[in-house]
This record gives sequence, C-alpha cells and structure tokens, in this order.
Amino acid sequence: MTTDGFDPIKLEVWWSRLVSVTDEAATTLLRTAFSTIIRESNDYTVVLMNRSGRTIAECRAGIPAFAALMSVLTGRLLERFPVETWCDGDIVITNDPWIGTGHLPDIAMVTPIFHGGVLVGFTGTAAHVPDIGGNPGMGVTDLMSEGLLIPPMHLQRAGTRNDALITLLLSNVRLSGQVWGDLEAQMAANDVCRRRAVEFLRDTDQADFAALSTAVHTTADRGMRRAIAAIPDGTYRSVTEADGVLGQPTHIECAVTVRGEDMVVDYTGSSPQVDYAINCTLNYTTAYSIYPLKILLDPFTRSNHGSYRSIRVTAPEGSILNPVFPAPVLARHLTGHLLSCAVYRALADVLPDRVIADSGGAPALRVQFSGRTPTGEPFALLLFASAGMGAGAAHDGLPTTAFPTNSGGGSIEALESSAPLLFEKKEFRADSGGAGTHRGGLGQDIEVRNTTDAPLRVVLLGDRSEHPALGVNGGLPGAVARVVDDEGAVRALKSVSVVRPGGGLTISFAGGGGYGPPAGRDRAAIAADLREGFITQEAAIRDYGTDAVIRAERPVPET
Repeated sequence: MTTDGFDPIKLEVWWSRLVSVTDEAATTLLRTAFSTIIRESNDYTVVLMNRSGRTIAECRAGIPAFAALMSVLTGRLLERFPVETWCDGDIVITNDPWIGTGHLPDIAMVTPIFHGGVLVGFTGTAAHVPDIGGNPGMGVTDLMSEGLLIPPMHLQRAGTRNDALITLLLSNVRLSGQVWGDLEAQMAANDVCRRRAVEFLRDTDQADFAALSTAVHTTADRGMRRAIAAIPDGTYRSVTEADGVLGQPTHIECAVTVRGEDMVVDYTGSSPQVDYAINCTLNYTTAYSIYPLKILLDPFTRSNHGSYRSIRVTAPEGSILNPVFPAPVLARHLTGHLLSCAVYRALADVLPDRVIADSGGAPALRVQFSGRTPTGEPFALLLFASAGMGAGAAHDGLPTTAFPTNSGGGSIEALESSAPLLFEKKEFRADSGGAGTHRGGLGQDIEVRNTTDAPLRVVLLGDRSEHPALGVNGGLPGAVARVVDDEGAVRALKSVSVVRPGGGLTISFAGGGGYGPPAGRDRAAIAADLREGFITQEAAIRDYGTDAVIRAERPVPET
C-alpha cells in the first residue's frame, strides 16, 4: 500500500526525520531563551511548513494547540507578502491576536526556506515573551491598553536586521533584555529548522516538500476522517458556565455536528464579548476546539495541517469566542481553555468511554509577580503551575497536570533564581479531586513569599472560584481554586494587588472532576487514597460512605 507514491516505511522514516528537525529547533529555543516562560514553562511552538504555509511537522513539546494555528498565521502572512516577494534571509514577525495565537505577549516569527534558489517552505515559531508593555492587569477595556501591537513586519529583510523596528519594540517593554534574548532564541530556532530542512532535501534528493507534504497531509486527514466517521451522525450539545467577570458568568453553548467524515463545532448562543481581557479570538477558539478533538479521536497519528481539514469551528462575530477588534484579549485562555470541557461534555453520551471529566486547569490559573529586585533591577515572573486533570472511564485524573495546554511548571530553584520570591510549600492538595468511580486529579497548594523590603505587584488570572470542574457520568466536581494571603484575606482570581514586604500568598489550584458514581469506586483505591493522604477520612465518609471507608481500611486476610 502506498500513500501518494510513498511506501509506508519510507514515509514513516522521512516524516520522523522532519519531526526530529522541529524537535532540534525547539531544543535550540529552550536552551537559548532568556525568560522562564519559555525555558521552564514551555510556552512556545516550532513547526516546519511547505511553500503554501501548511504545517508538515510539529515539535513534540511546547503548546500543541499553537502548532495548529501556524498554518492559519502563515497563510495570512502570504496574503500580505506573496510567495514571490520573499527573499532568503527574511524574517517576518507579528503578535496580532487575530492573526496569531490570540494575545499580544505571543510573538510569531516566520522564516522562508530556500533550496537551489527556490522558495520551498517556511519554518515558524511562536513564543510568549515576558513583557509586551501596556498594563498587564485585568481592568483594561481595549487591546491598546494591553501592550504593543506588531502588525506583520520584516524583522529581517534579506539578512539585514530592521533596526528601527527593534528599537521601537524594545523601547516599549520593561524587560528589554529578556524580550530581545527570547526573540534571538526564536531566530536561532528558525535558522536551525531551516538548515536541517535543507539538509533533509539534499540527503533525500528532493527538490522541494511538495510530494512529501501531500503524503503526510493525506495520512493525517485519513486518520481523523476515519475517527469522525465512526461517530453516529447527529448534533451533540453541551452548556458550560464559568465565573466570568463583574458578576456575569461566562456562558458557552457548544454544538458538535457530525456528518459522515466531517465535523462542525458551533458556539452560537455563547456570551457576547466583554470589555475585559477574557475575550478569545476565533483563531484561539479554533485551536482549543480542534486540539482536544485530535487527542480524543486520533491520538496516534502525528499532527499537521491535514489533521484539521475535516473540522470546522464557528462562533458568532461579536461573541466572547469571536470578538471584534480591538477587544481586550490578554487572558483569553480563561475562556479558550474551557472549550475542551464544552466539547467533551457534548460528546460524553456518544463517546462515554473516551472523554474525560472537566479539568481543574481548564482554564489555567496564572499568577504574575513583578517589581524590583533588592539591587533595583526590574523583574517580572509568570508562575505556571498545574491543577488536576479530569478522570476518565478507565483511570483517575492525573494530579497537577496541565490540560488542555501543555505548559510546564518549571523548577522552583529556577524561579527563585529569577525573582526575589521564596517558595515555602508546593504539595498535593488533599480532597481536591472530585469523587467518583475514578477520582479527579489533585490540585496543589503553593505558598510563596516576597523576600524584598518593598511591595510586589501580583496579577491573578484565574477562574473556577465559583464554578468547579464538573464530573461526568455521575462523578462529583473537584475543589474550586482560591488564593489567600498570610493575613487570611481571599484575593479575587481576576485582580491586581500587592504582596507586602515579607508577606506571602497561598495559591490553591483546582482539582479535576470525577468519572462515574462514587459508589462504584474500588475499596482498595479508597484505602490507597487515605494512606497516601490524597483524601481525608472526613471526605471519604462524605463521598463514599462510612461503611465503604470501614471496609476500605479493614486489612485483607492473607490466603
């Protein structure tokens, strides 16, 4: 059997090599980045694309949902800069949320690949820089207050740097050294990907990527269409509620329609856009709808542009999932991450053995600390830490695991070396996972202290203080998120405040929802949870019953 002229073995070997090219470029980005957001928390992506800007290979770390957007982004760049206008040595950047990955701190960078004097493809990166200017708070009402907007522009033209653009950019950010260091890391990653891609073409005696990209797109497309076709035709619906802003909950209506090999995800009926930073551009809405579907329906085929051709995502213009420029979008993940819950709940009845319950990290809770070090240098650190994942039909939810994003928490030592903060505790949060036949994943408690003699600014970007991660098929919800200072005051999860000198915060991350009725949980699993401290006896009695706990604790006679 062949795929567009490639036998399966050759296709697997060549495709694997191109994935390794993007992985090597990603390693370059990680090893050379200045900020902890990239090198510790993996907030980036690296892709290799064909001449039309469609992804062929995606790196296996970073943010998978971002990779799905790079074809869209590069397609938009090619509308502005047609193929025939690109030169060897060009670099185009943008952070336009309606073109790229959804908010201003994410800067996308695209570099052309020339082979034999002919443009044969592109390499692209997107990464979250530590500062983009503006007011990184939650009270802004338009995009202009959130930072510097960079329309698609040449950072480099035919090998010559655009010094005017660089000066403009670095004059509008507080952490110019870190920002420029991260941008140079992206340039280095793009160059590694470009050089290795050319080496691949030479080694395989290929003039371009046309034939190979057709083959890998066809393979990925077939895998997803086969999985969609296995779902009975119909429209499946769900409603998801979140805390929202100013007393107005976020309301998401999701309709997943299956027709043969095609799927449409429609969010008609969802909340209108708001004058607050939780709006989510259609690009981001699309990414965080199709990525959960990809890993649900076809987790084993490598992802590329072909993986997403059979799924269409729509949301009404002017809604919170498709806002009109210049809506504020800084915290768009507080809406976009919820879409994994909406899609899975819609499909829970038809795919009960494959979906998972809501995850406590959907949406993720982010905490930004900023101020000055004891030597007077400005700093800003964005804390990435994970909540509990939702449980599934065959397993408990994973504790403290990011989903639907793929960001990492990073090492405490690296964070403490980058900011005047002391992390005094980082441990599993007992009783945070929702009870069920399979228990939701545990969140965590993190205690952090300001070690300076001046107040530090803290921005909380979170949700789920009132709307916990829900269970599925009779599973119970997980614990809500909360932040409390060392004086006992509860901080709002969407707020800007200060931490006094020597003061601290306890950040409690939400737990995942349970799967199946608690009465179905194995007694040995309850006993193990009690022994490990994952649940307290009080919670075990409340959720599983006194008799169940007694039987769980009773020793099993030896045979």
